[in-house]
Amino acid sequence: METPSSNKVIINNPADICVILGYFIMVIGVGIWSMFRTNRGTVRGYFLAGRTMTWGPVGASLFASNIGSGHFVGLAGTAAASGIAVGGFEWTALFIVLLLGWLFVPVYLTAGVITMPQYLKKRFGGTRISLYLSVVSLFLYIFTKISVDMFAGAVFIQQALGWNIYLAVVSLLCITALYTVTGGLAALMYTDTVQTFVIIVGAVVLSGFSFAKVGGYSALLDRYSSAMPSNISSLDPQSYSIPTHCYTPRQDAFSLLRDPVTGDLPWPGMLFGSFIVGSWYWCTDQVIVQRCLAARSLTDVKAGCIMCGYLKVLPMFLMVFPGMISRILYPDEVGCVVPEVCKEVCGTAVGCSNIAYPKLVVSIMPNGLRGLMLAVMLAALMSSLASIFNSSSTLFTMDIWTRVRPQATERELIIVGRVWVLCIVAVSICWIPVVQAAQSGQLFDYIQSISSYLAPPIAAVFLLAVFIKRINETGAFWGLMGGLLMGLCRMLPEFWFGTGSCIFPSDCPFLICGIHYLHFAIILFFCTLVLVLLISYCTQPIEDQHLYRLVFSLRHSKEERKDLDWEQEEKGRTARREAEGKMRENNSREVAEEEGKSGICGVLGRFCGGSDSTSQVQAQDTPEAPEKLPDISEAPVWKHTVDCNALIMMAVACFMWGYYA
Repeated sequence: METPSSNKVIINNPADICVILGYFIMVIGVGIWSMFRTNRGTVRGYFLAGRTMTWGPVGASLFASNIGSGHFVGLAGTAAASGIAVGGFEWTALFIVLLLGWLFVPVYLTAGVITMPQYLKKRFGGTRISLYLSVVSLFLYIFTKISVDMFAGAVFIQQALGWNIYLAVVSLLCITALYTVTGGLAALMYTDTVQTFVIIVGAVVLSGFSFAKVGGYSALLDRYSSAMPSNISSLDPQSYSIPTHCYTPRQDAFSLLRDPVTGDLPWPGMLFGSFIVGSWYWCTDQVIVQRCLAARSLTDVKAGCIMCGYLKVLPMFLMVFPGMISRILYPDEVGCVVPEVCKEVCGTAVGCSNIAYPKLVVSIMPNGLRGLMLAVMLAALMSSLASIFNSSSTLFTMDIWTRVRPQATERELIIVGRVWVLCIVAVSICWIPVVQAAQSGQLFDYIQSISSYLAPPIAAVFLLAVFIKRINETGAFWGLMGGLLMGLCRMLPEFWFGTGSCIFPSDCPFLICGIHYLHFAIILFFCTLVLVLLISYCTQPIEDQHLYRLVFSLRHSKEERKDLDWEQEEKGRTARREAEGKMRENNSREVAEEEGKSGICGVLGRFCGGSDSTSQVQAQDTPEAPEKLPDISEAPVWKHTVDCNALIMMAVACFMWGYYA
C-alpha cells in the first residue's frame, strides 16, 4: 500500500530562527514593561488591570483571547474536511459582541463585580449557584480551551519542528507562564495588542501565498470538489471498505446554510444553536467579560467590541479558505481516510484534517516567513492560554478559595491564583489524548459539541437574570441542575460509545446521539428557560431593593442596594481586616529588613507581583474610601459614534452571510 510522503520541512535555518527569537524577545519585553508599569499588588490591579484600558487594547485582547491555535488548526481542519460552513461560527460573533457591549456589560459594571459567579451571587443570593458556575466554567476551560489549544499548538510544532508533542506543550507553557503569572491582566492585554498585529499580518501573508499556489479564488472553487486522496484504490477490499462520501468533498462545501437533516452543520443549528453557544461564550464567559471589565469607560467597551467584531470577519479568509486550499494541494495527507495511512501521517487513525494549516506553513512558505508563521501560531496559542490562565485563576481565587479561607489577604489570593494555574495545566495535559480522537479528529467540532452540552443552561440563566426581575434563586438553581442533567445524558454516552469515524461509526443509539449537537443546544436552551420561568413564578419574587443596578431595567438606579449576600461579604471583609491587622506589624518590621536586601531580592519581589512592604503598609493604613456608584454614562458624541458603527458592522455581517449562504 502506498503511503503519502511523510517528509517534514523542519525549521532549522538561521532566518527562521532569528524571526522566532526576535518575536519572543519582543513579547517578553512588552510583558516585563507592563509588569513594571502597572500595579499588580492588589486584586483589582492584578485581575482587572486597574480598569484603565482604552478601546484599542480591549478590542485587540478580545480578538487575541478568542483566536487561539485551536482556531488555526480547528477552523482550517474542519474547512478542509467539509467546506466553509464552519466559518459561520465566526460570523455569528459579529452580532453577539454587540449584545455583550450594549446589553450585558452595562449591568456587570453597575453590579461592581470581578467575576461572573460574583454577579450571580449578588443577583440571586446564596452560594450554590455561583459555586456551580465556578466549577462548570473551570471544567469547560480544561476540556474545551486549555487542552484544545495545547494540542493544536503541539500539532503545529510537531509538523514544523519535528518535536515530541508533549515536549512542545511543556516548552510553550513555560514561556506563557513567564508573563501570565508575573504580569496579571494588564500584561496580557498589552501583549495581546502586539500579538493581534502579528497574528493578522502572518495569516494574511500565508493566505496570499496559498491563493497564489492554488491559482486564485476561482481555482479554489473548481478544484476543491476533486481533492480526493489517491491511495483509496490500493486498499485491500478484504480488510474493510470505505464509503465514497468519506473521502469525497461535500457538494455543499461552499454554502454556509446547509440542509437541516443531512447537513453536517444544519442551518437551524448554525443560525440558532451557534448563537446560543456563542452568547454563553461572548456574554457570560470570564475570559471575555474580564477584558471588558478592565476598560476605563462603557464607550471604550463598545468600541472595543466593534473592533473585535470587524476582526472576526477575517478568519473565513485567513483560516477557512487556506484549510480548503491545503486539501487541494495535499489530498493524500490532509484528506487521508485510511486509518493505517493516517496513523503514519499525523499520529491518529480517525483522520488528518487537523494538519491542514501547519502543512501549508511548512510546505509553501519561504525561509524567514516560515519562522514568522510559527511565531504567529505561538502568538495565538500563548494569547489564548494566557487569557484562560488569568481568568481561571480569577474564578478559583475569588469564588472558591474565598469560601475556604474568607480571611485570606490580597497577597494570599494572588499567590493562590498563580498556583492554581499549575494545577489546571496538569489536568489539561492528561486530557489531550481524548481531544485528539474526538469528533472524527475535527478539533472545532469537538469544541462546539462539548460547549453545546454544558453551556446552554448557563446562557439561559444569565439571559433571564439580566433582563427579567421576576427570576429568583430557586428557579435559577433548579434550571441549571435540570439543564446539567439533560446535557450529561447526551455527553456521557457520547464519550462512552465514542464519536467514531466515517469508516467505523459509533455504536451510540440514535435516540441519544442522533440529534445534531447544535440542535440539541437549542432544545436544551429552551427547556432550561421554561424550567427557570416555571419555578420562579411559582415561588417568592426578589424585592427591588435587592436588584438595583443588577438588572438591565434598573441599571441607572441611584437607590442604595441591599445585597442578598451582604452578610457573607461582611464576614469575609471582617476576617480579612483582622488578618491584615495582624500582618501590619510584621510588614512594618519587613520594611527595614527589605531595605537591607540585595538588589536581586528586590527585583524578585517585584517580579512575583507582590507590592513592596512600604506600599502595603501605606495602603493598609489608609482608611477605606466610601464606595462610589459605578459610572456608565457616555459622552453623547462618542455614544452616537459607536452606535452608528454598530449599525454599519451589522450591515456588513448581513451582507457576508447573504453572499455565502
